[in-house]
Amino acid sequence: MEENKTLNMMGSYGSYFSNQILGNAPGNLSFRSGKWKDAKEWRSLARKRLLECMAPIKIDNRPEVKIESIKEFDGLHVEQLSWQLPYGPRTEAIFLKPAGCKEKLPGVLGLHDHAGNKFLGWRKIAQCDNNPWLTQKEHHKKYYSERPWTNELARSGYAVLIHDAFTFASRRVRVSEVPENLRGNGVDPEPTDIEGVNRYIAFGGIHEAILQKSLMCSGTTFAGVYAIEDQCALDILANRTDVDASRLGCGGLSGGGMRTVYLSAIDERIRCAVPAGFMTTWRDFLLNKCYTHTWMIYLSLLPQDLDFPEIISLGAPAATLVLNCNEDKLFTLSEMKRADQISRELFEKCGEADKYRCSFYPGGHKLDIPMQKEAFAWFDKHLKK
Repeated sequence: MEENKTLNMMGSYGSYFSNQILGNAPGNLSFRSGKWKDAKEWRSLARKRLLECMAPIKIDNRPEVKIESIKEFDGLHVEQLSWQLPYGPRTEAIFLKPAGCKEKLPGVLGLHDHAGNKFLGWRKIAQCDNNPWLTQKEHHKKYYSERPWTNELARSGYAVLIHDAFTFASRRVRVSEVPENLRGNGVDPEPTDIEGVNRYIAFGGIHEAILQKSLMCSGTTFAGVYAIEDQCALDILANRTDVDASRLGCGGLSGGGMRTVYLSAIDERIRCAVPAGFMTTWRDFLLNKCYTHTWMIYLSLLPQDLDFPEIISLGAPAATLVLNCNEDKLFTLSEMKRADQISRELFEKCGEADKYRCSFYPGGHKLDIPMQKEAFAWFDKHLKK
């Protein structure tokens, strides 16, 4: 598909929708169009349009955070936390920092991936004891070189908060809560029930389309919920007495990279963003790759105004490091490179060329140790005094 551009998911419809509907020129609100000379003016208008398309829900008050437990593990101070949003089950989260540290630290919101697995949330990228779940260990091995990256980042001198995203882990939809005709073969398993976990994962994948339709019927979108929940988690991190709220960042792989793109675009508190394994163009999604991805990406009215890499560019002057893999089958390499060119041009036009970097690594979809090292060095450069 990547070599033969006449083949696409839409068949004979593809060229029309790509060329005539989406178009190849910069979008209506693209800073690349030359309509705006002032980056701040453009950013204000483009962010307003992004938020209109996201149709974000409103959470009026920061929730009260409950500390479930405090302990030390592997050189880290570990707090297990929870909070109740106005809807759904309690959000579970983990907070990490170097054990014994008394000073205020730069804060990073660790955003876990999607990976088609809604049974796991924060456990995908963190570990807080010597007995991780088998599914958790397998996830660390598959995507992170067996190293949960938030633990390693915290050990290097950061305060890191990782929470379960909307519809994942503690925030997932329980099979028992939906009508019997929608349950399929799904169950609500214990973590040790591997067959049950796999049955839930299959249920979660099928049920996501129902959630998308339901959210649209309520006048919002997936991004309009999870990005606001991520923003709420950022509030919680920023208001801790052991966190320097003037030095905040976020990052994550895959679905966590997607969440990084949207959060950094709407929240100016983010000074440093590292989306990994999630950068391409709307054209790539349209023609080649939307079947490989979650409903959580799409904002149907936005693509004619802003291309996907222009969303992350709304965060400028936030220092932005995009990490890609050359053999990542979730994206088309040529479109990943075009996305890099778009973002690079935008940061340059905003006068922030030194705040943008994109790196390509060999291999498939992952955030392995070499990629983690570059991410950590980027955080150090822009968040550490």
